[in-house]
Amino acid sequence: MHEIKLDDLKDARLLTQAVLQITQMLGMYQAELARILGLQCNDIGEMASARQVLSPDSPAWRRARQFVVLYERLYRHFAGDGVAIYHWLRTEQAQLAASPFLAMVDAGRLDDVVGCFESGPMRNLHDDGKTRP
Repeated sequence: MHEIKLDDLKDARLLTQAVLQITQMLGMYQAELARILGLQCNDIGEMASARQVLSPDSPAWRRARQFVVLYERLYRHFAGDGVAIYHWLRTEQAQLAASPFLAMVDAGRLDDVVGCFESGPMRNLHDDGKTRP
């Protein structure tokens, strides 16, 4: 894993490339990214082939930016530990009543997953999904 910052993504091509890289680093499929962004699998394939980029005025653009924010927060919280990040995404979290991965992909709750890092309990959240003092 390596750090990616939203502030460094100045144009559509950079944001598109970053979202695809994050998807790979998080062990996700392109079809799962399509569901998170509200796009078709074909759109993600076109982006992966560098034939298409995210459109700045689209709902997918906003979701892509949120996806990068989530990655930034995961990277910072878990000090870039890919195993801990992967585990947290796939372990049920009390504040979501689901795993963050399923909340994003199946229920469209990307904002709620990002919100886990804005609430108090996340400061003490460990990779097993439990909070401690």
